[in-house]
Amino acid sequence: MGLSNEHEQSMISNGAHKAYDIVGDIHGCYQSLVALLDRLGYVKDDGVYRHVDRKMIFLGDFIDRGPAQHEVIDTVRRMIEAGTALAVMGNHEFNAIAYASPDPKSGNYLRPHSDKNRRQHQAFLEAYVDDSKGYAKAIEWFKTLPLWLDLGNLRVVHACWDSGMIRRIEDVHGSQYLYQDLLYAASQRSAWQFGAIETILKGKEIPLGEGASFRDKDGNRRHHIRVRWWDKDATTYRQAFMGPESVIAHIPEDDIGTEHLLEYAHDEPPLFFGHYWLEGELGPLTNNIACVDYSVAKPGGRLVAYRWNGERVLSKDRFVWVDRQEVA
Repeated sequence: MGLSNEHEQSMISNGAHKAYDIVGDIHGCYQSLVALLDRLGYVKDDGVYRHVDRKMIFLGDFIDRGPAQHEVIDTVRRMIEAGTALAVMGNHEFNAIAYASPDPKSGNYLRPHSDKNRRQHQAFLEAYVDDSKGYAKAIEWFKTLPLWLDLGNLRVVHACWDSGMIRRIEDVHGSQYLYQDLLYAASQRSAWQFGAIETILKGKEIPLGEGASFRDKDGNRRHHIRVRWWDKDATTYRQAFMGPESVIAHIPEDDIGTEHLLEYAHDEPPLFFGHYWLEGELGPLTNNIACVDYSVAKPGGRLVAYRWNGERVLSKDRFVWVDRQEVA
């Protein structure tokens, strides 16, 4: 299920708006979300958080990990429906849709119900274990989230702006929404759509050298790394690695060449994404690229926003954050 053409055009036309607060991954951390909304000056009115002259853009990954799945979804959905926010889909929403969608050929599901996938998805599944109707409504709402937004003077995506893949999806599938044909194709490893959605929602990955690996934040052994796909100065695997600083020491310093690069010119519109569980000092990655995911779902993390007022050159002074509010 996708948005109507009228609704889609209404969303795109909001690109003329000049004041957005762009918020990174929430992952069920409702208390942190409320604290950030308060700090940014949003006030709850008739069940909806509003700002007198600003709108919010959420970068996806509303679910999994944190303790308040319902509350986050309800808050974000009400804001979008009331016109006080926009949002894009994250990889966790895509995974939830595929996990809930039967595979018409195999009779199983587009995302297998393996122990690993169930563990990654456990918080969301448990939140709706006694609410099958609410679960179905949440899945259908996830499908209304665009995979990216190009607002003319501003672009947002969950993980990676691959302009070639974006154009190809638009040419073949007609929009930036996850209609059934794209969902099915993106769940087949042999299809180009699989790689396209993996890149857009999870970031560009390249294999490490033979025998090299590291353990990610969940303890899973990884033989590929997500990379700084815009960074022409990254010449080794370690320099190109995009992710938590805590694992950088495990990434080899071998030469990487240029196979990780995608073109994003310095004069293109400002681009924002989440996804990468950053740590340390807040600031833009380049003059026109910024990540606003700073690991709120783990102890010591922060929920971060960028207060964008139409500028083409991004500034570290416009980052606003709250420390993680969840106790556990």
